[in-house]
Amino acid sequence: MARDRRNDNSALLGTWKLQSFTTEELANGERTDLFGAHPDGYLSYGPDGRMQAILLKEGRKAPTGVVPTDAERIELYNGLSAYAGTYSIDGDLVSHHVDASWNESWTGTVQVRQFKIDGEHLYITTLPDKNPVTGKQSTSVLVWVKVKSDDKVGK
Repeated sequence: MARDRRNDNSALLGTWKLQSFTTEELANGERTDLFGAHPDGYLSYGPDGRMQAILLKEGRKAPTGVVPTDAERIELYNGLSAYAGTYSIDGDLVSHHVDASWNESWTGTVQVRQFKIDGEHLYITTLPDKNPVTGKQSTSVLVWVKVKSDDKVGK
């Protein structure tokens, strides 16, 4: 008998490392790697129903001092997306109920994503919406790979 996975979170449980983040503008079909060809980041889903995500642009530079200058702070912020909250699953949709975020306009919102798991890869697709980086109507596909318990930290 097939198992009903409609509201089952077991497939998503654990930590996933970001492999790619491609955005497609709906008006013209233009595809962009907004965070570079090799972005960094992690997405975690816990058995307690909580999730957290951090996405980092490729090539972020450390500030010259302990306290970033205003220009450095802007550059660091522009290369970051991070939020946390709870999550729920309905079929192939995962809803992120955002409690805290890098951009306060997301705090208190529900970010709905389509997801598909293929082996060790998780494919997350955003629904058509205004992109928080570009402001244009778009969708994004994020590809993540499962972090195994024996993976070295920082690799």
